[in-house]
Amino acid sequence: NEDSVAIVIAAMVIAALLGPILAFALATALGDLSLMWKATKTAGAGLLIGFGFALALTLFMPVNLDSAEMVSRTIIGPEIIILALASGAAAALSLSTGISSALVGVMVAVALLPPSVASALFLGAGRFDAAAGAALLLALNVVCAILSAQLIFVYKGVRPRTWASQRKAARAVKINALLWVLLLTALVVLAYQLNLQAL
Repeated sequence: NEDSVAIVIAAMVIAALLGPILAFALATALGDLSLMWKATKTAGAGLLIGFGFALALTLFMPVNLDSAEMVSRTIIGPEIIILALASGAAAALSLSTGISSALVGVMVAVALLPPSVASALFLGAGRFDAAAGAALLLALNVVCAILSAQLIFVYKGVRPRTWASQRKAARAVKINALLWVLLLTALVVLAYQLNLQAL
């Protein structure tokens, strides 16, 4: 809202949303439904808290609709999708190889909290079109991060130890990957439609 790049970067780094998303991708590779459910609840709670807090702030302060930082969270192009896919892959690689310091850069790149907050601020200001654009960016980032992280975990050979569990996990990976690809396709089509309407 203050159009401060420093604050936005700080929000990206401290946001604890990437962990649950990586946990979901890991749970898919392992076929662990319990971990998948816990990761979903944690990520959902984190997003709702951030969104709800930002929405509540609009009751007490004016929303700066000219903020370049907020407006940039409503613009979706092919580079956004490529960056989100690369970021999810990098996060999974850093986690599976033990290079946790690389996660800081990935957190900045994936940027889950800023579009969530921008969507809430726009919604509170009555700008439903911009709120939908920011929410769509958030959804694209989440889907891309999960999909690419899941594929990296599979590529790195992350799987359960027992043969029976491995068969179950392999099936879960295929089903989840298909669902995420379909969801990504739907979101890309929706983003394309929104961009055409904006023009």
